[in-house]
Amino acid sequence: MRAFDSRCVVITGAAGGLGGALVRAFRQMGAHVVALDRDEQALQALQREESRHSESTIQPLMSIVCDVTSFAACAGAMARVTARHGGIDVLINNAGISHRSVFSSTQVEVLRRVMEVNFFGAVHCTRAAIDSLRTRRGLIIAISSVAGFSPLIGRTGYAASKHALHGFFDSLRTEVEGDGVGVLMVCPSFIDTGIDRAALGPQGEPARQARQTTGVQAQPENVAAAIVVAARAERRLLLFGATAKAAWWLSKLWPARYAAIMKHRLKAEIFTD
Repeated sequence: MRAFDSRCVVITGAAGGLGGALVRAFRQMGAHVVALDRDEQALQALQREESRHSESTIQPLMSIVCDVTSFAACAGAMARVTARHGGIDVLINNAGISHRSVFSSTQVEVLRRVMEVNFFGAVHCTRAAIDSLRTRRGLIIAISSVAGFSPLIGRTGYAASKHALHGFFDSLRTEVEGDGVGVLMVCPSFIDTGIDRAALGPQGEPARQARQTTGVQAQPENVAAAIVVAARAERRLLLFGATAKAAWWLSKLWPARYAAIMKHRLKAEIFTD
């Protein structure tokens, strides 16, 4: 079982719903957590919240403003972490955005923006941290989605970015597992984090609000707790929730049926303009 007490855990997108829950979950395990996010005000709010509710034995939260779409920013952030904590034991690539629009009406720049954050953001942070992770026999956690292994109507760019994460990190695992570095892919279905409410529309504007039509939204705290358990157990894949598990098997064993169900349930929230 992997231990996190006094280990350095870096979390991107830390000021969001799941990011904040991961910060709290790993700090409760005794980890020295570093929170990365591009939203400085949200990071400050997270730091104040953690200061109010943390036990006196828990080390103060370190936070760094970082835009993961910039490799230079990621490299600078990881250098600061290493200077403070001596290295990185766990990197959680959680930062992400979504869009909600059919491909034929979506500007290419919207898809590029989603890919820059969701895929290249994870690549940038991982490249900046990989030497330290190898030295400390660390762990990389990539927050993917059901969209990482199955189609998702009206979210072609989002699905592409998550599929790319699987190809990248499953391949990276083969390169680093001999050095003792673990890679965990996390695939929840819908989480009550606000990512869909902040989704981009076809022209890059905020997408129209949509009624939840598939499954029950999981609470970030429950997902974070499951991630801690899976990370301790050195698992390679975490399918969180009944919807994610059903989607995994149905998309593999009966893909046409999966696509039909997905289109029926999600079509109403996409074709509303």
